[in-house]
Amino acid sequence: MDEQNKNLILATALSFVVILTWFVLFPPPEPEPQTDSTVQTTAGAPADATVPAASGDGTTPAAIADAPQTRADALETAPRVQIETPRLTGSVSLLGGRIDDLRLKDYRTTVDDDAPIVTMLSPEGTIDAYYALQGWAAGSGIDASAVPGPDTEWTLSSGETLGVGSPITLTWDNGAGQVFGRTIEVDESYMFSLTQTVQNNGSDPITVAPYGMIVQHTEPDDLENFFILHEGAVAIANGELTETDWDDIAEAEVNPQWGRQAILTENVQEGWIGFTDHFWQAILIPGAGQTFDQALTYDARADIYRAVTRLPTQTIAADGTASVTTQLFAGAKEWATLRAYEADGVSKFIDSIDWGWFFFLTKPIFWLLHELNKLIGNMGWAIIGLTFIIKLILFPLAYKSYVSMAKMKELQPEMEKLKEAAGDDRQKMQQGMMELYKKNKVNPAAGCLPILLQIPIFFSLYKVIFVTIELRHAPWFGVFQDLSAPDPTSIFNFYGLAPWAAPEPTSFMALIFIGILPLLLGISMWLQQKLNPAPTDPTQQMIFAWMPWVFMFMLGGFASGLVVYWIANNTITFTQQYLIMRSQGYKPDLMGNIKSSFKRKSKDAAADTKTPAKKGGK
Repeated sequence: MDEQNKNLILATALSFVVILTWFVLFPPPEPEPQTDSTVQTTAGAPADATVPAASGDGTTPAAIADAPQTRADALETAPRVQIETPRLTGSVSLLGGRIDDLRLKDYRTTVDDDAPIVTMLSPEGTIDAYYALQGWAAGSGIDASAVPGPDTEWTLSSGETLGVGSPITLTWDNGAGQVFGRTIEVDESYMFSLTQTVQNNGSDPITVAPYGMIVQHTEPDDLENFFILHEGAVAIANGELTETDWDDIAEAEVNPQWGRQAILTENVQEGWIGFTDHFWQAILIPGAGQTFDQALTYDARADIYRAVTRLPTQTIAADGTASVTTQLFAGAKEWATLRAYEADGVSKFIDSIDWGWFFFLTKPIFWLLHELNKLIGNMGWAIIGLTFIIKLILFPLAYKSYVSMAKMKELQPEMEKLKEAAGDDRQKMQQGMMELYKKNKVNPAAGCLPILLQIPIFFSLYKVIFVTIELRHAPWFGVFQDLSAPDPTSIFNFYGLAPWAAPEPTSFMALIFIGILPLLLGISMWLQQKLNPAPTDPTQQMIFAWMPWVFMFMLGGFASGLVVYWIANNTITFTQQYLIMRSQGYKPDLMGNIKSSFKRKSKDAAADTKTPAKKGGK
């Protein structure tokens, strides 16, 4: 076996092992069955204050005997103020002043035009309750019942509909000398600004502590549960990113300050905290210059998760006022939107997207893909353009590799002579080959490098296609209307010509009725192989013969955008290799190699049908 084939087989085998390990050792785990919550409690408060005890978020749990409500019924349980912006629709509940009803106008649950728009937040009482709360925790000089709690009914004092440039103000008079106010604003995207005020009309000073929380009832039942994607809590604390899975929140030790499982980070100067899933997130962002504590809590009795920010206690003198402004992001994890908020002062907000271990590759790759998509206006062609640019960057390395391969082809006759002269003396043969390589300035390992470099690029691009919302439901042409989903075509629906769907991507039928893109992938890999004669070693022949078709079936269930990249990469590589080898005086015999492979198969099949005669005798 010559060094070139050894290196190629090694690189190909490594690629095969990495992808096979992906599916065999790290399959998506089955989602755990969800149980209905029967008890509800609240997150803890600042250390020197007490959160009001109340149904839903009080320190005293309240039993809920009723079954989960429908979303429509839950929305009818409290008076509401409508939210209406170009990108959002929903409502604010006057019960607790919660932002608990939010839907995203720009996104639908499926690619169908009449599919429902995505629901972001849902009110308490529904099985998937997910909402945001802000408030004040009572300290000295004021009773816990005299601060507004999660069940306090606020009064709408100004504004009619919350929209861009149309804030609303809620007020509540506790009847004991204090008036609380809350002004809510929303921008043109997904950022809410909440200014809370306290007017102390009493004769004595009081201390109160502002807090905010995002509440998730039960672990979400629509988790991807895929190791490549983080789902759960995400936070920045003083420049450091922390990602915490749902299980890790639930398994945290009991924190004495909170009286329940809690993960606490104190004295944060700059940061934010919240919950994230595949494409959407809800994040609490204290104002610039505010020092705060952030915590993740889990109440096992109620099966409720909370992301909490607590700000320092404020002392309000008689006839004095206090106010605090915080922000709430609730929406889609769009690259451009997050970058704009980061530029406005939200620390490292772009890192709320799960870029993974290869962030130094995934970030620039996505930036380039995003810019190409803006220029071209089609994500499919942008992926192909990205492939051209990546190949252009790697061209100097590829050039050296293919030049080395061409020279090794020229040295083949001399290498055969060395093998004959060395006989069984492997050391002598290796020494002779190294001298031959040195004399002709050939690097036998050069052929491996372009293939090995494709592995991290492949995984980085897969990460980009899988986690970024810009690829979600991104159309290319014809039946390819979602590049983040597997190829929707197969022979079953005549490759998209018939009006019925192909088999489900996860089904056994999909493995048999392979799509057009995986088929083109296999053909492009096979043609790339045929630039070189088949190796004489039978083991090598078998590996080379099966590899394109193994990869075709293995990558068939991947996102179609990734398969488009792989096809474009193979096509460009084929062209580069052919032209470079021609420029070095070696003309690849493509058609001859294709014909010889079929002839060899025919001869092998004929040989298998013959049984050699055995001679008898003493």
